[in-house]
Amino acid sequence: MKDDRKAKNILTSGLSFDEFFCTARCKSAMEIWKMLEVTHEGTADVRKARNHTLVSEYEAFRMKNGETILELQTRFTYIVNHLLRLGKVFKDDELNIKILICLTRTWEPKITAIKES
Repeated sequence: MKDDRKAKNILTSGLSFDEFFCTARCKSAMEIWKMLEVTHEGTADVRKARNHTLVSEYEAFRMKNGETILELQTRFTYIVNHLLRLGKVFKDDELNIKILICLTRTWEPKITAIKES
C-alpha cells in the first residue's frame, strides 16, 4: 500500500493540470499508468494504424514546391522521430539517401556533387 502511494505520487507529480484531474479517479498506480499509456500511446490498434500512416508518409515523402531545406528537414525529422519511437530502425545511409531522393530538380547539381564525393 505504501509503495502504491509512492508510485501514484511519482506518476502524478509530472502531469499537467488536466492530466492530473483525469487520473484523480484512479485507485492505484497501475490504473494511472494504464490510463496514461492509452492516452499517450493509444491502444495496440491505434499504434498499428499510426505506424502504418507514418510509414506511408515516409515512403511518399517529397520536397514541396517553395519549401526550404529547413522546412523539409523539420518535416522529415518529425516523421522519422515518431517512427523511431514506434520501434522502426533506420541506418544513417538509408536516411541520407531518402533525403537526396526527395529533393526537387533544382537541387540536382548539389545532389550530384554529394553523390560523387
